[in-house]
Amino acid sequence: MYSFAQRVDTMVYDEPLYAHYLVNSSAKDYHPGADEIIATMENDGEKVVADIILGAQPTPVAFFKQMTHHLVKLERAFLKQTVNVMLIRHPRDMLPSYAEQVSEPTLRDVGYKMHLDLVEYLHSLGQEPPVLDSEATLMNPAGVLRKLCDRIGIPFDEAMLSWPAGARPEDGIWAQHWYASVHRSTGFQRYQPKTEPFPEQLEPLLEECMPYYEALVKQAITAD
Repeated sequence: MYSFAQRVDTMVYDEPLYAHYLVNSSAKDYHPGADEIIATMENDGEKVVADIILGAQPTPVAFFKQMTHHLVKLERAFLKQTVNVMLIRHPRDMLPSYAEQVSEPTLRDVGYKMHLDLVEYLHSLGQEPPVLDSEATLMNPAGVLRKLCDRIGIPFDEAMLSWPAGARPEDGIWAQHWYASVHRSTGFQRYQPKTEPFPEQLEPLLEECMPYYEALVKQAITAD
């Protein structure tokens, strides 16, 4: 999202379906800041889709940062009208970070199965959604983003490679809980594998996630 926010032709939106997800799942009981999110955002996902995602935009490109699990109880047919890009991260890197905020995450919380299900659904619509793997993107952001832009039909912009440190006005109100690392960043930091031991209590979830991640990463864009 921060990368696309640097483009002058692009408006970015941070997880517009978050409140819809919270009111339609048990996640409201354990997501940090859930009550404030529900109180300050549109809770009706169908209205969000019609008025925001498919609504008129002030710029040629609109970028919506979404989570697969936010599509709960929504008809997915609207995705026929959008260009869809998947971003994945190795669960060995992602799960410990996620568990800092949600202490006992489930497969549904972290979305790997839903990612693969969604890619297969988009294939059924005749789409070939680009898949970005976090590690490959961090190792060569310019190369991967050039290929991504080509795939989705927009020109690559060098401005996408860096941004000023700190928060952005588009950040959701949940940024205080989740965005500390990105607020310190000024661009894509080269991938560094975690050195801390993987938490033993997350091993069963890691095992659940890996088959879905392995199927997805085979489809990921790689830079030459």
